[in-house]
Amino acid sequence: MFKILKPAAILAAASIMATGAANAETRITYKSAKSTSSYYQMGVQIAEAMKSASGGDIIVTVEESQGSTQNVMEVRARGGDYVFTTPPVLVKLAQGGKAMFEGKGDPSFDEIRALFPIPSLTMHFVMSADSGATSFADLEGKTILLGKGSFGAREGEKYLGLFGLEGKVEIADVELSNAVPALKNGQIDGFVTAGSWPAPNVVEAAASTGVTVLSLDDEQVAATKRTQLTIPAGTYAGQEADITTTSLPVVTYTTTKMDDDTAYALTKAFWEAKADMAGAAPWWNGVTDGLMANISGKIHPGAARYYKEAGIELTPEQM
Repeated sequence: MFKILKPAAILAAASIMATGAANAETRITYKSAKSTSSYYQMGVQIAEAMKSASGGDIIVTVEESQGSTQNVMEVRARGGDYVFTTPPVLVKLAQGGKAMFEGKGDPSFDEIRALFPIPSLTMHFVMSADSGATSFADLEGKTILLGKGSFGAREGEKYLGLFGLEGKVEIADVELSNAVPALKNGQIDGFVTAGSWPAPNVVEAAASTGVTVLSLDDEQVAATKRTQLTIPAGTYAGQEADITTTSLPVVTYTTTKMDDDTAYALTKAFWEAKADMAGAAPWWNGVTDGLMANISGKIHPGAARYYKEAGIELTPEQM
């Protein structure tokens, strides 16, 4: 179905073609998510795909992250070699000094620029078969792992409140990276993850333990104010019906500190390698130039040069 890459292989450096970039070697850090997440696996795929098309001019190293908020916050201390992923809404909040960025504003947030979209964050409420939970109403009295600091953790907590479960669910004090072992040994009844589907930790849990991934009804989807998404039947072991859930766009960013030629090379390499990446993992099939509309902020001038060459129209707000 798709290949799950081992964390041990992730910190390998990968070279990419840097058309028009300087001849001197440039090193890039790609920071996305925790090593057990689909987004970490995507980072590895991007690095490997770029290596296969490499001229050796740019070296990309994938770095583990605690989540999207951390990725944005690190812009304050990073230079022109920093590439990271996050939902566009978090960039907007950072630039406005709102929510989790209140009192933490920084001029560097205004320097954030987009490169290209990647698969959307997809909410998964994963319950063990032994828990007997098949709907959100069944979560009362259950022990759920939300994780710490990530978008998925905050979103999961929000959903529990929206669905009348605040204070009625025990929240496990366990890292998301330990979700599958904790589920297997009965330490938790379920966990929440926001990886793009098929999510590696959900694949592992479904294959080894047996799980039910909860569906949202139309009223619940509307309450979240997120985009409805369907995970097709058969995506996970034992999944006999479609799963209705929610999603949030995710984009790869850098800042204006990155030179135009490097931004161009990264963007070009990504789009030219995307079809091959989809052969290894189906989550790339959902990435088309139609997702460019999800980029609500400005696009890096170097990336914009590639989009102009490729005939992909950008909005005035993106320029």
